[in-house]
Amino acid sequence: MKKVTLFMVSAYILISCTMANQPTQEVSVVRMSDEEVVRLIADHVLEQPVTQFVGVTTGVVYNSTDEIPEGEDVRFKSPLMEWHYSAGVTNMAIIKLGKYLEEQKYIDYALDHVAFGFANYQYFKERFRGDRNHWHWPYGQLWNFEELDDCGAMGASVIDVYAINPQERYLEYIKNSAEHILNGQVRTENGTLSRTFPRNMTIWADDLYMSVSFLARMGSFTNDEKYFNDAIHQVIKMDQYLWDPIKQLYYHCYYTDLERNGVAYWGRANGWITFAICDLLDELPSDHPKRDLLISILEKQIVGYSRYQDADGMWKQLLDKPDSYQESSVTALFIYGVAKAVNEGWIDPDYASIARRGWHALKRDKITPEGKFIDVCVGTGISDDLVFYYTRPVGDNEKHGIGLILNAGLEMIKLNKDRN
Repeated sequence: MKKVTLFMVSAYILISCTMANQPTQEVSVVRMSDEEVVRLIADHVLEQPVTQFVGVTTGVVYNSTDEIPEGEDVRFKSPLMEWHYSAGVTNMAIIKLGKYLEEQKYIDYALDHVAFGFANYQYFKERFRGDRNHWHWPYGQLWNFEELDDCGAMGASVIDVYAINPQERYLEYIKNSAEHILNGQVRTENGTLSRTFPRNMTIWADDLYMSVSFLARMGSFTNDEKYFNDAIHQVIKMDQYLWDPIKQLYYHCYYTDLERNGVAYWGRANGWITFAICDLLDELPSDHPKRDLLISILEKQIVGYSRYQDADGMWKQLLDKPDSYQESSVTALFIYGVAKAVNEGWIDPDYASIARRGWHALKRDKITPEGKFIDVCVGTGISDDLVFYYTRPVGDNEKHGIGLILNAGLEMIKLNKDRN
């Protein structure tokens, strides 16, 4: 018995010494302040070039289209360079962060991204091959508008950039974006914005943000009420088409030809609606007669999705499906919505605990010490196959999540300012 005890003690000492000699690794940012975490994420974004191309087959890096040999195909060195709605979200978020922290380097990131696009897009436009390929063509969405994804959020970000660095070419792009959204994009008979692809005349929850982010800023930019009126109209109609009063969630889509909703309560789609309403309330005049209606819709949604928050603070890819995976971008969007609404005084401050639990979960599990935001669902279309949503891949520092976590983090800095 003594030999066994001696062996166990010796083994314990050996293991303890071995572990003590191992370098300790910080695997969470949970002990960092909110501002430190948000700076960490933003600084990691700044490390990724938004002003470089790379040869598809050669791997050679080019700093402008002037350096690219004739006939060589190139791609963006970083996905964050793309003229894509996710880049628009990131630009707007990092400008807000830069202004709040009084850090010009963050503002310059967005200014550089937009300036580089305008300086180089003509090269690709002249060499464009195909029709629908504009979605995948470098800067194709800068000069070829077909859906709201092409010009909504990026157009909104150019408005923010123009306010800092007014250039005529930016103004022309803003006007073209406005023309497409108001008069070029397909709408239902009652004026609800819809998509032609991949299924004709389909209403997507995502498109509330793709349109309202631009329309709201355009209303402030021009002092023209028609933009605010259209944005409010889109919120009301999307609420009518997509809200499920039983689940108290929004469907991802509505099929106008079938006169029915899709099958999924997709997380990020619900988050886009939250985000859109917050953007609109931010820009809408304080005495506008529809403010209270918009706030009531936002609060209704917050109460609805709060019922689906997991015990650890996260939300699911499919909000009503406990067996679907926890997804980071919807969690960031819902945190943002609650924190923003509390900070602005739109809803009761007791709701803040919802945002704090979610933020703690992201800091603990979804933000790395390098500043990466992980487990973000990739771009996702509509489907009547729930397995499609269940099995969507996730990425680390995936482009769809960067602007969302920056927005959420900034509002949490404000929400927890006294605590910090």
